[in-house]
Amino acid sequence: MKTFLHIIFFILIGSICYAQTTLGYSLKKDDVFTIKQDAQQLIIQTMDGAPHEITNIINGIIEFRILNENEESYQIALRFKDLNLKMSSSIQGELMNVAAKEVIDGDIQSKIFNSLLDIPVEMTLAKNGDIVDISGGDSLIIKMAQASGIEDEFQMNMMKKSLEKEFGSEALSNSYKQMTFIYPENEINVGDSWHNEFSGKLNSKNTWTLDQLTEDSASISGTADVIMNLDDTATKMNLTGTQQTTITTDRASGFVRTMKVEGEAAGMATMAQLGDTEIPTTIISTITYELISQ
Repeated sequence: MKTFLHIIFFILIGSICYAQTTLGYSLKKDDVFTIKQDAQQLIIQTMDGAPHEITNIINGIIEFRILNENEESYQIALRFKDLNLKMSSSIQGELMNVAAKEVIDGDIQSKIFNSLLDIPVEMTLAKNGDIVDISGGDSLIIKMAQASGIEDEFQMNMMKKSLEKEFGSEALSNSYKQMTFIYPENEINVGDSWHNEFSGKLNSKNTWTLDQLTEDSASISGTADVIMNLDDTATKMNLTGTQQTTITTDRASGFVRTMKVEGEAAGMATMAQLGDTEIPTTIISTITYELISQ
């Protein structure tokens, strides 16, 4: 009986050890992952009881090419293969409609967006998904600004500052950390949760849970408390809210197969032309990522 209990004990211990797993990235040099990103953002602002809605629709194709592996991280070349942006207002109608692959004569925006395609930006990705560093964003901004054809130095510098908020190294790091920074530091079991956070225009405190594990995939869900900060010469915005995320990742590489992020944040905004008038503002967003080739 004692021997039998010992056998049962070791079987149980073995089962527990097997149930624990290490989640993270396991990438190889020259691996290429192509991600399709779709984002929709609805901005609702109310003045004198009347709502004004602005809808932003962004979709693009991003390539991640593994350049090298270090002990703690990977060097990755990030390239935009396609990028499209539509912006419309419930009052003013269509404000912008740009497809990066379609250059239109006399259209500065189409030339700017086209110039960013296939330009590599180098990313250092930790094995838990934290983006440690991005270099090359400044060169990308210079190329985009030059594509505008603007010769006035003052206007050129203003454009560079504007582009830096979306395509500078720090902005790109903050944007894609949402997609990559999803893994725990330690081994976990199904049902376990862990925490991380990142900051930028979007400050996010995340709680992740491993919902399911199969031989080839992991299912992860996340909730987050978020703060959205925007402070420039034209607009200031401070919103707070929440996000819900569902993810399926590839067990072999750790790369996201599918990811959906739904969020809502509300607060106040002010605009320079309106003085100190506070405008109630709500932003509702949905972002999806899908691995389309590997």
